[in-house]
Amino acid sequence: MKADVYNLDGKKTKSVDLPEQFDEEVRTDLIKRAFFALISHNRQRHGTLYEAGTRNSAKLSRRRKDYKTAYGMGMSRAPRKTMWRRGTQFGWVGAFAPYAVGGRKAHPPKAEKIFDEKINKKERRKAIRSALAGSKPYIIENKFEDLQKTKEVYNIFKNLKLENELERCEERKTRAGKGKLRGRRYITKKGPLIVVSNENCKLLKSALNLPGLDITFVRNLNVELLAPGANPGRLTLYTENAVDQLKENKLFTNDTIPIKEIPKEVIKEIKQIKKVEKKTEKKKVTKK
Repeated sequence: MKADVYNLDGKKTKSVDLPEQFDEEVRTDLIKRAFFALISHNRQRHGTLYEAGTRNSAKLSRRRKDYKTAYGMGMSRAPRKTMWRRGTQFGWVGAFAPYAVGGRKAHPPKAEKIFDEKINKKERRKAIRSALAGSKPYIIENKFEDLQKTKEVYNIFKNLKLENELERCEERKTRAGKGKLRGRRYITKKGPLIVVSNENCKLLKSALNLPGLDITFVRNLNVELLAPGANPGRLTLYTENAVDQLKENKLFTNDTIPIKEIPKEVIKEIKQIKKVEKKTEKKKVTKK
């Protein structure tokens, strides 16, 4: 499978063979499974207070000659709390039990419950390859990664005749319900995805202000980015180096080449440098 490479002016310069990951069969069932397994890790835990509904004293003695006893009163053994008293006569109301007003819940949500879904490693990789095959790839020359201004990024989308995608994402809708009060007032649309080869790429900051646009490092690709809402077919822009990394490192295949671990000596040197920097900063503050 071949794809054209575009320069920053939007003109075709050459064609490149796409890596084997793009030849995978598009499996919507696998994509959906991997998508829900991924977003399950973002689910916020919630639960009731462990004392909820049990804060009042609802203990009644059932013995014969005890003070404040329910023995011989002709009442059921439901837990009750005292509302009024007249000497040794008491008025009780059901409490504590799940069926009583203000009582505890029978099976409340618990904060310790784990919602994380698991997926097999090979199955997850196959789902990513499937989402890659289902995407609409555009390949751009490596100079694209050096852009420092948002306006320059927008102009390149114009040159590629993709400005309609950005204009579509500018439209937003006010959310219905209480979400408006919880920091998610508007519903925005998903636009193109940009995949770069370097974690320190300048484009990761310069393209952030464009609505609906997502930017990621090639090793951090996942089903949620490639197929938002578990729907494959997202427009993706790859740099040449990103495609080369997919091919050379065999990313998301069963023969993936792992990242080289940083030597322990280098880690120690970095820690020592940070300690020295902290000491110098403290000295500067004290002098001021």
